[in-house]
Amino acid sequence: MSNISQKLNLGQSQNLVMTPQLQQAIKLLQLNNHEIAEFIEEEIAQNPLLEKAEKDPDQSNSDSEAPESEIETPREDFDAGSAMSDMGSGGNTNFDKLDDAFENSMSRPETLREHLVEQLHLAFDDARDEMIGALLIDQLDEAGYLRSTPDELIEQLGCSEERLTRLLTKMRGFHPTGIFAHDLKDCLALQLEEKNLLDEPTKILLDNLNMLADHDLKGLAEKCGVNETYLQDMISDIKSLNPKPAGDFDHVVVQTAIPDVLMKKQPKNLGGGWRVELNNDTLPKVLVNNEYYTQVLSTASQKKDKEYLSQQLSSASWLIKALDQRAQTILKVAAEIVEQQDAFFNYGVEFLKPLTLKDIAEVIEMHESTVSRVTNNKFIGTPRGIFELKYFFSTALVSEDGTSHSSTSIQARIQTLINEEDPLKVLSDDKIVDLLKTEGIDLARRTVAKYREGLHIPSSVQRRKQKRNQLK
Repeated sequence: MSNISQKLNLGQSQNLVMTPQLQQAIKLLQLNNHEIAEFIEEEIAQNPLLEKAEKDPDQSNSDSEAPESEIETPREDFDAGSAMSDMGSGGNTNFDKLDDAFENSMSRPETLREHLVEQLHLAFDDARDEMIGALLIDQLDEAGYLRSTPDELIEQLGCSEERLTRLLTKMRGFHPTGIFAHDLKDCLALQLEEKNLLDEPTKILLDNLNMLADHDLKGLAEKCGVNETYLQDMISDIKSLNPKPAGDFDHVVVQTAIPDVLMKKQPKNLGGGWRVELNNDTLPKVLVNNEYYTQVLSTASQKKDKEYLSQQLSSASWLIKALDQRAQTILKVAAEIVEQQDAFFNYGVEFLKPLTLKDIAEVIEMHESTVSRVTNNKFIGTPRGIFELKYFFSTALVSEDGTSHSSTSIQARIQTLINEEDPLKVLSDDKIVDLLKTEGIDLARRTVAKYREGLHIPSSVQRRKQKRNQLK
């Protein structure tokens, strides 16, 4: 006879409840100032209790504190330094407590910048080289040309002529061919050279593109020292080229981007150093209109109307607090980056300090994923130009035990794994991810695929077919 009994066990567990408000808080942190402004406009259109305050034309960033200027709440009393611990059910939405539980998984086309940065990581292993390379990428115009002169770039970046020449020589070989050209002639020459079509007559043709535009084919043929038939072949070759190599990409030009954060040198009588503040000119001032709420509530007779007003008031108040917390978080991260990279701002890129997200996170006591969200797609205006906040971090990959691995060493390891793979058990990218993880290298499958493609190694499906043919 069996004994059946019931037991009640009590235990505690801790979960991160991803409430809509928490998701919203993370979303706000990821948006840059331009996107925040658009988001606020949408919220104002949906919530009758939110309104945009007129900015004081006499007020500027230099005489106001950024968090208080980003949002103005004369009709809503709250603690500006709030930890936001009471924003509805579902737990704390303070950004320094967030982990990697929520990420933006929406897919979008790859931008030119992302395409080039991927190649940059594969081409260079030195943090300063990558820093300069990223800045050169952001100097490109809509066509993909680098219009700035070497002297202008050297002065702006504070780097040596030798380093700049070395980097540009290699980056002019990036895909799409023609990128980093000085002008149209240079762009076409790079593409013709790749096709082994840049002979002497073609060089003369490129020097006289104005004659081609004027349809002076006879004079152009004489100039190039060829007959008109050969000239037509040369012209056909040129017409097959892409005069705007950046045209196939969603191109983001940092030169036209408006900085989210500004840094200014403080005068000596104020202690010197740097002042870091939000760019208030790009942020609308939003407030909660409690007067309108009280007025409408007094005339509301039905319960559903009162509930609607209460809900809108709660939503508006929460948004004000979330915007304030976003401002405080961005400033905290940006200020520490400026502190850590002081030598770069004073003396140039040769003095860039190796820095990781973890370094900043530990100092300001926030989660590393929070620092990552803050630095992504947000720009800081500095005396040396506009930089994305993530520029100031080195690209070394750090494993769980704290060991650093350069991108070059990881590529070499991937190459070795594939060279040593069993022809009957070809390694998939997922399997390579697993093998690297056992060695303390934690990479996403997409990153492994990019590294593999950068090494010109076929996919596992293609390699399997090749090795089967070799075994026959």
